[in-house]
Amino acid sequence: MDTPYELSVESINERWARPENIDDWSQLVIKHTEDTVEYITEAPPSGIWKKQKDGTIKYDRMDTHRRAVEKENEAFFLRITGEGDYLYEGADVGILVMRGRLMTDDFKLTKRAKDWITAIQDQYKTTEPASTDAEKEKIAEIAGFKMM
Repeated sequence: MDTPYELSVESINERWARPENIDDWSQLVIKHTEDTVEYITEAPPSGIWKKQKDGTIKYDRMDTHRRAVEKENEAFFLRITGEGDYLYEGADVGILVMRGRLMTDDFKLTKRAKDWITAIQDQYKTTEPASTDAEKEKIAEIAGFKMM
């Protein structure tokens, strides 16, 4: 832009080190932690979800950016595993992004975090996969990782 300017990395770092300037966002990668293989018949959509007063969650609207989350009872869910996919131990289910902290100072998940994880997992409906040899061959374990 042909405009001279000076940039002070020290003052930028100093500004962002002040507590009032720290973004108050959290992110969870939700994984399937059971030692099971399940076929997904229904999966929740990506977008903004709201926690209701009774503790359940409800899909509110489609959005593609975490900044659309306006309140602490809302979360942006990015679905990774969907209908027609398989859940297996270690599979990424989705990513949840919310305002506020989801971990304690000693790095434990808060009750709020655990409640949201359970609520998202409850949105998935699954069945046992077909037991044909062809179906079983779709899932191969390689070096401790299940590959599909």
